[in-house]
Amino acid sequence: MKIYLAGPDVFLPDAVEIGKRKAAICAGHGARGLYPLDNAIDLTAGDASLTIFKGNEAMMDAADAVIANLTPFRGPSADAGTVYELGYMAGRGKFCLAYSNDPAVYVERVRRFGAVTKSADVWTDKDGLTVEDFGLPDNLMMIHALDLHGAKLVAPRQAPADIWHDLTSFEACVVLAAGRAVGKTS
Repeated sequence: MKIYLAGPDVFLPDAVEIGKRKAAICAGHGARGLYPLDNAIDLTAGDASLTIFKGNEAMMDAADAVIANLTPFRGPSADAGTVYELGYMAGRGKFCLAYSNDPAVYVERVRRFGAVTKSADVWTDKDGLTVEDFGLPDNLMMIHALDLHGAKLVAPRQAPADIWHDLTSFEACVVLAAGRAVGKTS
């Protein structure tokens, strides 16, 4: 099984090392991890961003599944690029898995970034915008994409000390993917 490894991990200072660790975990379970930084890109080229986009889509097309890191990134919700990749894979009928190292529900995450108030059973943020509150860890579209196109979001009971380097929940997703691959061949 080939698994596309989506997530904001590519922005970490040790992004290449994280990708190697994830690929090694996949290999240990009989799968091949496809990490976006495996694509060799000249970042100084004028079309670098389009080349990255096309390379990542080609990797997703070649993959059987995705494991998306939905740990909140630069705000209360998942990385926008990762959300796109999860939707892309769901839309193509691929097996979708994801994890978040932040187990808090979405409205609690929004609270961390500013005041939210509740009136008439509706939460609103400081700008008066409704804050989605279905008791889910992130936007309902991502959570139900997982429910309907793969497996429920994997999250720890409490956040690990290092949310960007703890790969326990990631490995749980790999185990689910490997189990599916075995189930398809037997």
